[in-house]
Amino acid sequence: MADSSNVYLDYAATTPVEPEVARAMANFLTCDGVFGNPHSTAHRFGHAASEAVETARQEVAALIGAHDDEIVWTSGATEAINLAIKGTMMSKDTGRHLLVSALEHKAVLDTADWLAKDSVRVDRVAPSSEGLITPEEVEAAIRHDTALVSVMHVNNEVGTITDIAAIARVAHDHGCLFHVDAAQSAARLPIDVRRLDVDLLSVSGHKMYGPKGVGALFVRRAIRPMLEAQTHGGGQEGGLRSGTLATHQAVGLGVAARLVREQLQSDATRTATFDKRLLDWIVEVEGVHLNGNQSARVPGILSVAIDGVAAESLMLALGDIAVSAGSACTSSQVEPSHVLLELGMSEVQALSSIRISTGRQTTAADIDAAGRRLREAVPTLRSIAA
Repeated sequence: MADSSNVYLDYAATTPVEPEVARAMANFLTCDGVFGNPHSTAHRFGHAASEAVETARQEVAALIGAHDDEIVWTSGATEAINLAIKGTMMSKDTGRHLLVSALEHKAVLDTADWLAKDSVRVDRVAPSSEGLITPEEVEAAIRHDTALVSVMHVNNEVGTITDIAAIARVAHDHGCLFHVDAAQSAARLPIDVRRLDVDLLSVSGHKMYGPKGVGALFVRRAIRPMLEAQTHGGGQEGGLRSGTLATHQAVGLGVAARLVREQLQSDATRTATFDKRLLDWIVEVEGVHLNGNQSARVPGILSVAIDGVAAESLMLALGDIAVSAGSACTSSQVEPSHVLLELGMSEVQALSSIRISTGRQTTAADIDAAGRRLREAVPTLRSIAA
């Protein structure tokens, strides 16, 4: 970033929209652009919008190795997750047992809890102390009536990578469908839904340098007929997601997906370099520990626990350097992260953790500014707390 006094290191929360994406979106908003309803194809205005939406759909499909007609537009990963999980579990053709990992995003866990109120049995697979969900643990938790297994590809807090292909084999060997939350992995890892053999996979625009408010759900052709729609109305998206599509949002995600494909390797190389640079700063600070597995993780997401320092206090001390606390804030209280607690950390350790995540616009100067500020702030905060 150009201004080293205002450093953004929270890319796992959201990414800035690429200028090329923003320019493309702007062409689909005003009267001098393509503003028509993409479902009104009887005239050229709607036809042009429809073509743009389908071109974008092709780009999203290409990013994950899917067919165009297997991509369903949504308002984001949360809606995609709800459609995948509720749509499967509310089908008359499936069992009544849902299996999720204990490390999932709240979009998965809260959806599972909602279904549990309506005769769905939900179980959570515990991770290892390093934040890994293993095929063995998944298999041990599968029951005769398990309909769906839902596991995230990359954890949003500690960056650990799940062996999706291995879990897919386990799920399918037992006749279960398999959903993957790929919100964090789509811009960080190569994804091929055929090779991974997943049935449902959700992505988010704003995690991959696209706009907020748009996402997509991959639905394998063979299972599409059994998925129950969660939004009803005009029957758009093959009846799975009614509502007029926001052409500019779809176009934005399409351009973002193309840019990810073109820059995936260079992005990974840069963020891995920044990880090493940041860790070189951090190791100079006593009592700092990296959370999660150190090898099975994506570059660009670091979670660290800092002994004797509350994360909220550290974030205040860091000032204009944007990072995330390893805890979730509610309106009235600060609670320890469920992810870090599942790794076996104490509440104190969880509340002393921060997440630092880098991305495409991060610079070496950003990393050095953050590292320098951390080295200065941590001893000061410890001395105040002593």
